[in-house]
Amino acid sequence: MATIKWQFDPAHSEILFKVKHMMVSNVSGQFKKFDIQLETEDHDFSTAKASFSADIDSLTTKVEMRDNHLKSDDFFDAANHPTLNFSSTKITKKSDSEYDMEGNLTIRGIKKTVTFHVENFGIITDPSGSHRAGFEITGKINRFDYGLKYNALIESGVVVVGDEVKIIANVEVFHS
Repeated sequence: MATIKWQFDPAHSEILFKVKHMMVSNVSGQFKKFDIQLETEDHDFSTAKASFSADIDSLTTKVEMRDNHLKSDDFFDAANHPTLNFSSTKITKKSDSEYDMEGNLTIRGIKKTVTFHVENFGIITDPSGSHRAGFEITGKINRFDYGLKYNALIESGVVVVGDEVKIIANVEVFHS
């Protein structure tokens, strides 16, 4: 078996997050700067070793005041913890196109084991002869597990920011 080091295509990849706002809507954001590493034996994604890191200062929710608050000590504390990191430890094949990816997610220096669901959209050969694969990776974390501690209530007793954060990564990778 040959080890393949896949390159990620930043023009066709994104790392997103969603969290409840006042329990009636979702606020979405993304990291504009990130890096993804993927290595497999041949094209067998059940052998994958995957990792990613995201630059906290690159996060955007399209509202500058909220972005600055998210980068503050109330949330990510970007000044002291400039990146969040994930490294896989185990891949479990569920079907021909679905996997569970377990690994360590580190935010604010706090490392916890999480499991992400991975959907593989397949492999194609592009016009330049490179092999391309696409994935959607989804999961949920509790932000309090990572020290993202802001917890304001409005007058009616409803929390401003939900505890659960949904993580969605759409990733395209390739190799020659």
